[in-house]
Amino acid sequence: MKLLALEARQNGTYYHSRYRQVEEFGGNLHVLNGIGEPGYWEEGRYRIAGSQHIDDLVAAARAWHEEERFDGVLTFSESAVVAVAAVAEALGLPGIGLDAARTSRNKLLMRRAHAEGGAPHPDFRFVPDLARALQAAEDFGYPVILKPTLGAASNYVFKIDSPQEMELRFPQAEAGLAGMTWSAMEVQGLDLGPQGLLVESFLDGREMQIEAAVWDGEVFLGSVVDRITVEGGTFDDDVHRAPTSLAADGLEEVRLAVAAGIGAQGIRRGVVHAEVRFHDGQPHLLEIAARPGGGDLDSFARVTAGHCPIRALMAAARGERPALRPFTPTGVHIAGMVLLCEAGRIEEIELPEAASEPGRELFVKITARPGDLIRRPPEGNNILGFLGCADSSFEEAMRRATEFADNVKVRVAP
Repeated sequence: MKLLALEARQNGTYYHSRYRQVEEFGGNLHVLNGIGEPGYWEEGRYRIAGSQHIDDLVAAARAWHEEERFDGVLTFSESAVVAVAAVAEALGLPGIGLDAARTSRNKLLMRRAHAEGGAPHPDFRFVPDLARALQAAEDFGYPVILKPTLGAASNYVFKIDSPQEMELRFPQAEAGLAGMTWSAMEVQGLDLGPQGLLVESFLDGREMQIEAAVWDGEVFLGSVVDRITVEGGTFDDDVHRAPTSLAADGLEEVRLAVAAGIGAQGIRRGVVHAEVRFHDGQPHLLEIAARPGGGDLDSFARVTAGHCPIRALMAAARGERPALRPFTPTGVHIAGMVLLCEAGRIEEIELPEAASEPGRELFVKITARPGDLIRRPPEGNNILGFLGCADSSFEEAMRRATEFADNVKVRVAP
């Protein structure tokens, strides 16, 4: 099968390992970047359009499609969801449609869709200025969440506990919008919906990250992972437990909530990453992205639940029903964490030696490189990479993961 991967602006080497997996799973992958680095992918199967504008991306994709006859278009990037939908429509290939893509990318449009479609969601309000942000927080009650409409990876997402903190954080988030990496990587020449900041009511219960798929209205939860981080103010220190410890009745409540959100966003066929948090004993939607989850969530899904989000995406991209089944834990546990380092420009990364064996695998994905600039909250939310350890119990997996993370050495220049 010939598949086309697309980014309007290349996000470093972040998705390179996923592209390799597409190849391992039988895909003949071609990569088109609007703006990108020469030599990023295999010679003859990589092109640079030279522009992030949708007209140039469509023209480059169409010319290449006439030569190769692609079976589908896909992306792993939150910032390319809208571009991929537009290119798929232009090429007459399967896709979720431009309206569903825009609703699944812009958090304000997503919230409005959830409200209109009856999907469980927090209270929300678009806040063009500090005065209206303060009023929304007063109406909802502190704490509240402040977040960008076109954000990703928790960049400029803050938990706000008081009016004084809102007065501090709102200008920081507002200033960060213009230079935020995820916004800079978006396609140009398309309506992406309102750009700015949202205030949302705070959901105070347990949180899950979910890899799911929908096919003609039938929704399956392929993988469910617990986020077990002690709550902070900037959402940048994620620790995960896979599979979830949620009981069967709770899982069905979660599936129904996710199904309601998928329907409200207009996704009829495709692969999604959903984030759900309980509040007052009921699941509420944090977001539903029209792509697989990032980091090592694909490995978590395969090892702990027998579900492969990448294979599912490959099938959906070419218009075929993915191999779907209800969430079924395998008995293997994974402790996962985001690897962080201090702010500055990376000079050197040194990883400890660690052995893997069947049933006790180690998953390490370093997404930063020497020379990369790391920004930490409130200036940004860049990370070093991701780590996961598999074992027969979560406690042992967490012990091994913590030991490995403690021995990662990073030299950073201020």
